Amino acid sequence: MSAPTTWLIEDNAVFRRATERALLARPGASTPRAFERCEDALAALAALATEAHPAVILLDVGLPGIDGIEGIARIKQLAPEISILVLTVFEDDDKIFRAICAGASGYLLKSEPLRQIMAAIDEAASGGSPMNPRVARRVLEMFARLAPARKNRDYGLTPREESVLKLMVEGSVKKQIADRLELNPHTVDYTMRGIYRKLHVNCQAAAVSLAVKDGLVR
Repeated sequence: MSAPTTWLIEDNAVFRRATERALLARPGASTPRAFERCEDALAALAALATEAHPAVILLDVGLPGIDGIEGIARIKQLAPEISILVLTVFEDDDKIFRAICAGASGYLLKSEPLRQIMAAIDEAASGGSPMNPRVARRVLEMFARLAPARKNRDYGLTPREESVLKLMVEGSVKKQIADRLELNPHTVDYTMRGIYRKLHVNCQAAAVSLAVKDGLVR
């Protein structure tokens, strides 16, 4: 299976080149497009037909000119179907919250191994919301502050679905869940779809938010 078409917006030349090499080395990967500034990526995106849009954009927060947070919002205005993953050194609450509100599908840190970043790209392209575990914990704390939990609501989750949901809340991506629970990735995918159906949501971020609000996991 071909790797999702991915663009990169990153002003650090060394990190940008290293990430480009990792993207290009993926099986079936197309040549990634990399930009130093959001302005350049937005211009390139606006010039393309919808079918030529990338599936995923990796984007830093601290960029010159249009910063990453504003860049997310503008990309979403142009192409709402694109999954945007923040890839940054910043993990303060304000930037995390603003990035998610702007439309980011996930939030990763540059300290993560490149193989995990590549796995997160696949997860985002499949509709998931991969996050660094530390960031995920802070997101959950923010959700908990914003909305009081409604305890003991029963959605009819099976024990396997509860185990998978717990790992989703911790920020694990699909492959990590499969490894932790010793399950086939296809089984994890099927289980996640069952969770979405029972919770009446359509993505990992919404499932995690509801799980926290309703106290579905400890």
